[in-house]
Amino acid sequence: MTSRRSFIVTGLAATAAAAGLAACSGPYTLAVDVTSFGNWPAGRAPLSYAFERLPSQQEGEASQRQQDLEENARAALEKAGFQPAADPKTADILVSLGARLSATDYAPWDDPTWWRWHGRLGWGGAWRYGGARGWGPYPYGWGGPPLDRRYDREVAVLMRDRATGEPLYEAHASHESLSIGDGGTVSALFAAALVDFPKAEPKSHRVTVQAMR
Repeated sequence: MTSRRSFIVTGLAATAAAAGLAACSGPYTLAVDVTSFGNWPAGRAPLSYAFERLPSQQEGEASQRQQDLEENARAALEKAGFQPAADPKTADILVSLGARLSATDYAPWDDPTWWRWHGRLGWGGAWRYGGARGWGPYPYGWGGPPLDRRYDREVAVLMRDRATGEPLYEAHASHESLSIGDGGTVSALFAAALVDFPKAEPKSHRVTVQAMR
């Protein structure tokens, strides 16, 4: 039976930390799964927008995380034809954003070759839990080298008519890899989420987008 432990990090705290660890820079490609819903009014052009925040997203660290999300979503919104409203109170569309990062660690016995040779210990050796750094074989002991960790990232966009409050369009984009990613990854996910706009495609489908590291 597969054994794993998972945790979820909301916002961009983890991705911001990863940005400083990037060993190289430049473009790379993401394969993203996208779903979208809604009935954007026929003939209605994307006009001005303003971001909408929940009360819990308006102060302290939560406010900063939301601001980071908004900055990462601007390019995707403008590519879809929207422009930021000079006054949020007169915006045509209100946009709500969300993001989630989840990570899964695998225990050593998930790997069918975990009993591989470990020098003087012979086959197998003693495995010890390494806390946040993952699992490691003795003689690494506690905190040994981590095994593969899978990262699942997802962003969500909701557009509402400011005057009526009616939800008009909703989109989700998700990507999975062995890298935690950074702000460029999040921007690419928002670009993928809106790639079909104004068409809605509820069936999950794969799109390819470019990201900048």
